[in-house]
Amino acid sequence: MTAHIRCVDLVRIYSAEGVEVQALQGLTLNVVRGELTAIVGASGSGKSTLLGILSGHDKPTAGSAHVAGHDLLTMSSRERTQYRRHTVGFVWQQASRNLVPYLTAGENIAMALAIGHAPRASRKERATALLELMGIDRLHDRRPPEMSGGEQQRVAIAVALANKPEVLFADEPTGELDEANSQLVFSSLRDVNQQLGTTILIVTHDEGVSAQVRRTVQIRDGRLSTEVHRRQAVDEHGQERIHAQEYAVLDRVGRLQLPADYLHALDMRDLVRLELETDHVAVHPTEPPDARPTESGEQR
Repeated sequence: MTAHIRCVDLVRIYSAEGVEVQALQGLTLNVVRGELTAIVGASGSGKSTLLGILSGHDKPTAGSAHVAGHDLLTMSSRERTQYRRHTVGFVWQQASRNLVPYLTAGENIAMALAIGHAPRASRKERATALLELMGIDRLHDRRPPEMSGGEQQRVAIAVALANKPEVLFADEPTGELDEANSQLVFSSLRDVNQQLGTTILIVTHDEGVSAQVRRTVQIRDGRLSTEVHRRQAVDEHGQERIHAQEYAVLDRVGRLQLPADYLHALDMRDLVRLELETDHVAVHPTEPPDARPTESGEQR
């Protein structure tokens, strides 16, 4: 399938007070159209930097990035503005960045539609339809201070969808919410994905969210390290269960990052021993120096 989002060897270097920070170090990622994907990783791993580039709020230092047929490295300033208004939507973690506090939910959506040059006559109907999709049409005439955090985030999703974007990005959309509200916000995102077919990329620390998507990718040190793919399977008792399989990402020069918990469990560090088997490569922890054979074949 053709990738709706495609990044190849993406690099982003920041310079501050004479110090260079390499936030992305050759990241490669493909996301197919209509996929709902979660991105996880430790703070500083490059997750938000990646979302900033893909949403058109930042530019990469090197590499290539394409979203919905747009080359993010060659777009002019005007094209980038149009891209942010029509091709992609964005939901920030902080509700204050998503909504104008003195406008009602309906007015916030109408403002996004006005910026996108939607016909005035259709704006109210579009706002009502989006709030109904989010299950919060009762909030049409309420302002953000009159809403809970979860309600604000669902209105923010409606605002991000106002101009019918092909791709929706969400940076920690449940980061400031309790478990119940987090689930409501994620359920709204899943409804958008299923009913509208919108490609969605979520950055999250919330394991409850990342465990509910078909694909979770982990970024470590500015590169993709592992992926978890989930599918429904029927067990021997005829019960439907979610089967999860973890994969290490192998780059074009043969590098991979083993999951940190695997390394800790086997105390792997510095050197590892490789063995080529018939259908796989075995990776073993290196024996401690005092257990290695001497030249005569005897152990020390």
